[in-house]
Amino acid sequence: MSNPNPVPPKSGRLLLIPNTLDFGCVGGGEPHDASLPAPLPDLRESLPLGAITAAAGLRHWIAENAKTTRAFLKRVADIVPLSTPLQEQDIQVLPRPPKGGHKPSSQDESRQIAALLAPALAGHDVGLISEAGLPGVADPGAAVVLAAHQAGIPVLPLSGPSSLVLALAASGLHGQSFAFVGYLPVNAQERAQRIRELEQASRKGRQTQLVIETPYRNTALWQALLQHLQGNTLLSASCGLTLPQGWSRTDTVARWRQHPLTLPDDIPTVFSWLAF
Repeated sequence: MSNPNPVPPKSGRLLLIPNTLDFGCVGGGEPHDASLPAPLPDLRESLPLGAITAAAGLRHWIAENAKTTRAFLKRVADIVPLSTPLQEQDIQVLPRPPKGGHKPSSQDESRQIAALLAPALAGHDVGLISEAGLPGVADPGAAVVLAAHQAGIPVLPLSGPSSLVLALAASGLHGQSFAFVGYLPVNAQERAQRIRELEQASRKGRQTQLVIETPYRNTALWQALLQHLQGNTLLSASCGLTLPQGWSRTDTVARWRQHPLTLPDDIPTVFSWLAF
């Protein structure tokens, strides 16, 4: 006789799997030589073995990009055998509105996210991974994490590199009060206004401001920062963090103007400043 009140399966966990910071890095080097190749480092140089082992044990994934997730799993398999063959991995992609399209309604988005978390509700661990760094931090995934909490799914963040934290630590700027602003406007006039607003906020609150940019616009953003920040403001650039040729440098805007810096157009860079 079947049980009229079956006990629901124990929920799986949502594992926040860190990725390396070398996504899309095909070149770059020290500021004086941006033509040196950038070989991908061994995965163990960027990620703890515990995170690599956890990734190897998963079958279900929620990914920012399926292709880069498969590439990540190939690197994992070089160190720890995958519990599920690569071709049998269940990799679901985070929903994104079409280019030029409208953002889906909150109801539609909730349904999509619920479908992504279905394996966890069925008792399977699920990995959330972005193209680089920690999922949900300056990357997609926060809505999935929130939905997991609301559904009673345990969330387990795993240690790994965050370009924002590494850049802040390497900058020498205020590490107890800081704000990540994301991307600045592309329009030159709007960007200039935003830079001045953020510099004023930094000065008033003694707060470090951090921004990022699409790598091919690194130079345009750097030039805008030099043009619109005050000369005594401390400005830092951290380029290619965790890569063999990665670097971080901090100086006043006035000194940066005297010593032009060449930034690679294919290496992620974090920019930060502190005004006085």
